Amino acid sequence: MPATNPRINIVCEKKLYAAIAELAKRDGASLSSVAHDLLLESLELHEDIALAKVADSRAANFNRAEALTAEQVFGG
Repeated sequence: MPATNPRINIVCEKKLYAAIAELAKRDGASLSSVAHDLLLESLELHEDIALAKVADSRAANFNRAEALTAEQVFGG
């Protein structure tokens, strides 16, 4: 039965392959699932870094005098 999800074939160094294989063996998982989880974690970290930059920029430009109060935003 063909897979329903798209596939990615990658070439990696022997040390990287060995590290992924060791994680898979330790966790009783497939190489594919370990690589998938590592890629997902990496993407989440990149997203966190990008959002932190946005937060830092907003914090640097925050002007309390122009900010809305909770009552103004949510009503009272």
